[in-house]
Amino acid sequence: MEAPPADTEVRLMVAQCLRTLGSSTDDKDVTAALQTLCSYLDEGPESGPTSVQRAEFRRAHYTRTLQFLIHNIQADWVHNLTAARRTELWDGLFLRGPPDQALLVLTEGIGALKWVLITERFLQSGRLVDMLWSYCLGAAVSDSPQLRETLLGRIVALPDITANRLQLNNKPLFLPQQYYPLLANEMLTALERTCQALKDGTDCSLTFVAQTLGKVCMQGHSDVVLAVIAPRLSASTRSDMVWQRVCWKLLENVPQGWIESVLIGLVKAVTGPEAFGRIIGNLVLTNKKAQFVITHKLLLLQYKYEVGRELSKRYAWANPSAVKHTPLEQQLYVSKALLLSVSLLRDSELQEVRSELMQCMLGGMQSHLDSSVVHIRRLGMVVGECLSSRIDNNGAKLKFEYDQDEETQELLYLMHPVTSNEPEPEPEPVNSDDEFTPYDMSGDQEISQASPPRYLRDCLETLMTSEDPVRVELSLKAAEGLVRKNVFTAKEISVQMTKVLLHIEDKYNINGFLVYRQTTMVALTVTDCIPVSQYLTTEFYSLNYSLRQRLDILEVLALAAQELSKPITEKSDLSIGIAASTDLTPSPGDNPVHWREVVEKRIQSKTKRLSKGAKPPAKASPNRFAPVAGHFFFPLLRNYDKPQVTFDLLGSDHLVLGRLIHTLGLFMHLAVNAPMGRALLDFVWAVRYHVDQMVRRGVLFAVCSAFLSMPSQNLLVDLSAQLFETRTWLSDVADGDPDADCRSLAAQSLVLLDRSLKKQLQDPQELNME
Repeated sequence: MEAPPADTEVRLMVAQCLRTLGSSTDDKDVTAALQTLCSYLDEGPESGPTSVQRAEFRRAHYTRTLQFLIHNIQADWVHNLTAARRTELWDGLFLRGPPDQALLVLTEGIGALKWVLITERFLQSGRLVDMLWSYCLGAAVSDSPQLRETLLGRIVALPDITANRLQLNNKPLFLPQQYYPLLANEMLTALERTCQALKDGTDCSLTFVAQTLGKVCMQGHSDVVLAVIAPRLSASTRSDMVWQRVCWKLLENVPQGWIESVLIGLVKAVTGPEAFGRIIGNLVLTNKKAQFVITHKLLLLQYKYEVGRELSKRYAWANPSAVKHTPLEQQLYVSKALLLSVSLLRDSELQEVRSELMQCMLGGMQSHLDSSVVHIRRLGMVVGECLSSRIDNNGAKLKFEYDQDEETQELLYLMHPVTSNEPEPEPEPVNSDDEFTPYDMSGDQEISQASPPRYLRDCLETLMTSEDPVRVELSLKAAEGLVRKNVFTAKEISVQMTKVLLHIEDKYNINGFLVYRQTTMVALTVTDCIPVSQYLTTEFYSLNYSLRQRLDILEVLALAAQELSKPITEKSDLSIGIAASTDLTPSPGDNPVHWREVVEKRIQSKTKRLSKGAKPPAKASPNRFAPVAGHFFFPLLRNYDKPQVTFDLLGSDHLVLGRLIHTLGLFMHLAVNAPMGRALLDFVWAVRYHVDQMVRRGVLFAVCSAFLSMPSQNLLVDLSAQLFETRTWLSDVADGDPDADCRSLAAQSLVLLDRSLKKQLQDPQELNME
């Protein structure tokens, strides 16, 4: 007779135990039933329930068991248990099972003293961190949006629940001033375990911890919670990159509706902008809500004072209404922000906004000087002086007479933080050393103070912000290697770094600038194919790009496609269809020799020859480009017929059109048998008679690639309506095109087409079956 399934056996056993607890008066039977239920929570004993049975109990019967115990909390058999038995069996059922289910049951109806004591032990024994950690590992027994929402509500509102139920009999641990610091420490413990797990190679998820943090801050407890969390995050991220990544991921996973409360709490709790920047990472660049909060709301709509309030409209220093109707503290706050921002502007940036700053200065000074409040008039004088000196260093500067105090000194320091009124000490007289023999220093070399960046994010920051030519050059040289070594980090910033490299200019005449820039973009594309290719293909048709930048995009995509199509162990050969990365002077699509090499190699591979001796079989390896070829190929066909303000692909920009067609043909060649042939042939068919020979070469190269890469039956099916016209066109080009390379490519395409036609005529059944 077959044994019953695990779920049936567990259900029957649990039902029997609950019947015993509900009806038996024998202490031995009650103890045995509780021990049986507890055995399903034990980990790994050889005797007793199996692991499958224990998992089934936790999944389907644990909550029901706890609810039964809570409803029978006043039963006689509960009071007959000894203290040791009660702790081992009764309390053990609440403290050893899935913590999320236990918390939900405990918070359903807190009332009896025993119930309160178990809830208190639940919090004191670290069950909150066990619950958070189970969600980090993805090991929660049951996880659904409804359960998460309910659980988050119970966790955050536990002090309110207990206060409503217990009233004057409430426990100190349930009060907000004790509970929320405890919850903050439990979240920190979960983050510590996450860091250690990541270092050990275990994947974790911070979604639930981030949701807990966001909800508790949204409900007004950010000051208490972040007062515990923020100092630890600030200290841990100072030297530990794993902690930095964990903090960044934590904030990225905070829901959009709650991120503002978290960020405002962090601004208040974190000491210093450097620590704040380490904690939030590039959140401002990836999260629009965070960007608005930090760069707009905190700067212009709020100020860091207890008596502060928000404005109902955008604040501006030069707004007369704001000067009249906003608190002095907020005007002082925005004045400081304005001066600090202007002091950080580079001269080139300052020239771009000079006229706007001049209007702001004149209008704002007038509004402040018209005020009847002395403090506001003095604020306008100080800010006006500072802006005047920064806008025009060589011209006449404004100068007002006002009493200086700590406030004015602080404002002046924000504009000139490095100035000092202390007199320089005079050098002390030294003895002459003319009698010493000079040391020969002709062979000495200057030692650079800068060193190559060790981390990819440091490299990106240097390329974005540094004005030091040496640091920029070192970062460019190290960028490709850092991308390929740090795949995880590269994927986090791949699109951002590609954008920086695409727009960076060679301001310092760096030797090999184009090589380093291109190879790094290729490495980023290979490392994070889909996001980077989507960004590049979208930017190809965007406004305000030069033709050189559009050509750069096509070259990067082509080089990345070639590298992805090669076996991983084989060194990438970048000479097919495009220039090698070490030689960027000629335009790769302009050399017809490369095109003929591609076609000749593929034709040779498809030509049957007599054996010339045994050859070792080639090792099979996956083509990494084929699965992502569509992301490279199809977006480039999206807007080719829409002329832009600075870009007309089908008009005057022949070079870009020819390079585009060539690149698409290269994609077709590299992704063998990919379903792109029909789209490519339809695209090039409209420009097959183009007046520019480079475009015609590209068209014929694309046609050749399609004929070589498409199965013969598919090729003839796709060309069935145009077969005769296609053959006639190729014959005309092969006979009469003025460009020799176009004639050669047309002849080779004609040979391939005739070969496919002959094959299908010899075996028509194959075509019908397909």
